[in-house]
Amino acid sequence: MSLRFHEIAEARHRILNPLTDDKLDLLGEICRVDAGTRQLDLACGKGEMLNRWSARYGHQGIGVDISKVFLEAARDRAGELGVSDRVQFVEADAGTYDAEPEAFDIVSCIGATWIGGGLSGTLDLMRRPLRRDGLALVGECYWTAPPPPEAVRALSLEEDTFTSLSGTGERFEQAGFELLEMVLASPDSWDRYVASQWWTISDWLRANPGDPDADAMREFLTTARRSHLEYGREYLGWGVFVLRQEATS
Repeated sequence: MSLRFHEIAEARHRILNPLTDDKLDLLGEICRVDAGTRQLDLACGKGEMLNRWSARYGHQGIGVDISKVFLEAARDRAGELGVSDRVQFVEADAGTYDAEPEAFDIVSCIGATWIGGGLSGTLDLMRRPLRRDGLALVGECYWTAPPPPEAVRALSLEEDTFTSLSGTGERFEQAGFELLEMVLASPDSWDRYVASQWWTISDWLRANPGDPDADAMREFLTTARRSHLEYGREYLGWGVFVLRQEATS
């Protein structure tokens, strides 16, 4: 899925993942965010996490993303919430962003572990800017039940891209992180994220029938709708996992 497709499909979204408003607020409470917290959000999208938490708790943050469209929305939202002086948004590749080492209390990557080539690589990216006893927040998919091979193919995944919920916990341990907490999406919140894109794309296609990407976008809509109805809703879970680097002896 190209960056432009994401920008079109999520044009009406404020939160670019299956996290609902109340669960985003809950996550902030769980992480004990306060005015002294400093956060780095990699692949921040429209920056709703940083902006909302800064408005509620007064914390400071940096959001990094490659999308000019999403960053413009993030900056507009910061102005709306009156936090532009505390939250900065940087246009850059989150996978190569050169952050100050051990400078952040929270480093987050919510639903974009592709920036490090997968979960393990992304955790390695997050480790350097994270204060030793800080929190890593990772949004990641997992299988709620063993998927048939056709489900993996329909969702355009590799066999080992995701694992079970317990297997995801093992991957954290293998990367040297301890799982402290988690906030999981429900099938309903998956629908609100995925299914609501269908209407947005359908409206875009009606308004832009001659766009060079219209045929590909129409094919994407058909595939995305079918794969969610057939397999995604039944087999694919998603959550934000709160991690801390394992203590050294």
